[in-house]
Amino acid sequence: MIAILRAPIVFLRLFYQSVCLALGQIWTNKTRSILTTIGIVIGVASVTAVIAALSGLKAKVLTQVETFGTNTIFIMPRLPDKGPMRHASWWTIRFLPEHFDGMLEHCPSVKLLCRMGGVGQDTVQAGEWSVDNVEVTGVEPAYHEIESRPVVLGRKLSAIDDIQVRPVCLIDPKLRDELHLDRDCIGQTIRIGHHRFRIVGVIERRPTMGFEQDRYEVFIPFRTIFKLGKPYIAAFAAGKSAEVVEDAQAEIKFFLRRTRNIRPGEPDTFRVESLKSALEAFNKIAIIVTMVAGGIVGISLLVGGVGIMNIMLVSVSERTREIGLRKAVGAKKSAILTQFLIESVVLCFIGGLVGGGFGQLLTMGIANIPKVELDMAYIPWWAIAISFGFAGCVGIFFGMFPAIKAARLDPIEALRHE
Repeated sequence: MIAILRAPIVFLRLFYQSVCLALGQIWTNKTRSILTTIGIVIGVASVTAVIAALSGLKAKVLTQVETFGTNTIFIMPRLPDKGPMRHASWWTIRFLPEHFDGMLEHCPSVKLLCRMGGVGQDTVQAGEWSVDNVEVTGVEPAYHEIESRPVVLGRKLSAIDDIQVRPVCLIDPKLRDELHLDRDCIGQTIRIGHHRFRIVGVIERRPTMGFEQDRYEVFIPFRTIFKLGKPYIAAFAAGKSAEVVEDAQAEIKFFLRRTRNIRPGEPDTFRVESLKSALEAFNKIAIIVTMVAGGIVGISLLVGGVGIMNIMLVSVSERTREIGLRKAVGAKKSAILTQFLIESVVLCFIGGLVGGGFGQLLTMGIANIPKVELDMAYIPWWAIAISFGFAGCVGIFFGMFPAIKAARLDPIEALRHE
C-alpha cells in the first residue's frame, strides 16, 4: 500500500530530474540545439500564422455577412439543370413584379419582402464631374430594415416615393465625394443616363473585402427603375425569426411555383437561399481549408522531428559511457528511457514556444498588411494547443527510438565505449 502511495512521488521526482538533465544538455550544446529545433520553430510558426490568417478571414467575412441578419432570404431566378426550361433564355425565366404580389399574406413565416430591380452599371454625372460603372438599384422601403443598412444623412426611400415613381435617390459617401458634391448634398441633383434624380439621402457604405473591386452605388425607388430600362428583378425577404427561416423558405418556394405556373414534378426556375444556410456552408468550407492548409504546413513539423531523432541518436552515441556508468550503479532501463524521451520532448516544446512567438509576430504582420483586409487575424487558443500537442507528439515519436536504443545498451559494452 505504501509503495502504491509513493509511486506518484517517485515518478514526479524522476520526471523533475529528467527535465533538469534535459535542460542541462540543451544548454551545454546550445548551437546544436538551436539548429535542431529550427524545423520545429518554422513548423509551429507557419501553422499558427496560416490558421491565424484563415481565422481572420473567416471572422471578417462573418462580420460583414451577418450585417444582413441570419433570417435574411435571397430570391433569384435560375436556370434549372433539367426539365423543359433547362434551355430557356434568361428573359423567359425572369421575375416579374406581379410574381411577388400577395406573398406576405400567403407566407406567414415571412416578415418583410423587398423587390429589387437592377439595370446594371451606368454613368452618373453631377455638373462637369462623372463616374462610370455605378451600380443603380431599385429597391422598396423594406430594403433598409432587411439589410440593416442605415441612411447617415437625409431620409430613407419611402412608400410614397415608390407609389408615385418619384425621381429621387440615395447615394453612397464615396460616390458623393467622387462627384465633388457638398458634404450635405441633400436636394442636389445628379444625372443617371438621361434622367435627373434628386438626392434625398446618403446611405452607409457597404464594407468590401480586399479582393473586391471598389464600387459605387445609387438606390432609387423600385418602380422608378423601369424608367431606366427593363430591369433584372430579384428579391430580399426576412423571416420572422432565425428559427422559422426554413419554414419561410418552403413557403416562398410553394408560393412562387404557383405564381410562376410551374407544374408538379418540374424543377424550380428560381433559387431561394437563406443567409443562415450560406453561413453554415461557409463555416464548413473554412474548416476544411484550415485543416488542409494546416496539414500542408505541418509537414515542416515532421521534417523537424526527423532532425530531433537524428540529434538524439548522436546524443546517445556521445553519452554511451555515461549511460553505462548509470546502469552500473543501478539505474533501470525505464529511468534511461524516460531521461532521453523527456529530453526529446523538452527540445520540441522549446522549439514550439519559440515558434509560437514567431507565429504571433507573423500574425501581427499579416494583420497590418494594407488592402488585404486581414486586420482581424488572430491565433485561436485551439491552434496553440494543437501546435504544442503536435510538437510534443513529434518529440515522443521521434525520440522513442533513440531512447529505446539508450535503454537497451549493455552496461559493460557501454563502459568500454571510447
